[in-house]
Amino acid sequence: MLVVSTRILKILAATIWYVGSLILVLKGRELLLEADTMRPALAWPWLAVAAGVLLGALKAKYIFNRSCRRNLRRIDALEKPRIWQFYSPGFFLALAAMITAGAVLSRMAHGNYAFLNSVAVLDLAIASALLISSHVYWKRTAAAD
Repeated sequence: MLVVSTRILKILAATIWYVGSLILVLKGRELLLEADTMRPALAWPWLAVAAGVLLGALKAKYIFNRSCRRNLRRIDALEKPRIWQFYSPGFFLALAAMITAGAVLSRMAHGNYAFLNSVAVLDLAIASALLISSHVYWKRTAAAD
């Protein structure tokens, strides 16, 4: 029931990686716009963007690339891949926890200039890490063809 190829699972995993990145970029942008509205003369929002991208690149190199490779190995080992198996059950639980934590942090940050910038750095770092590490999915998926 709903058996698919491992290639489809890899494409779904990569797509979720991109969707997560886009959502976090948009969320981070909104936080930075709010911060800029509060204190337009300060450069902290621009520094937050730079810090987020730099931290994201480090996170991609040392954590997310490895996570992508591990997920691809897990997908390749599936005997009868099902459509929902593009990530492990534990990843889905962790994802739910991260989304909840991100939403709570964003709500708490409203009206607080420093907190807005800090949460934006976090969002942009994760978005950058997702985007930068996504090449692992495409390199491995294309090599399998």
